[in-house]
Amino acid sequence: MAKKPQQWQLQRGVKMSEDAAAEVAKIACALKSLSIFTGLVLDQEDCPEDLQKTVDEGIAAIDKLFIW
Repeated sequence: MAKKPQQWQLQRGVKMSEDAAAEVAKIACALKSLSIFTGLVLDQEDCPEDLQKTVDEGIAAIDKLFIW
């Protein structure tokens, strides 16, 4: 199976093995998807208020590691 082209790069100064970075990038992509979903769900009244804050903190942490 051919390897997918890398859609990201590490921020300057971040040191991580290529394999570890690829796995973290998968988590980052999932969190970004969750962020979009959360934005849609927040329009509903039954969504916990702290969910968006948690997702935003995760996105901020990811942005410290990767350039998208």
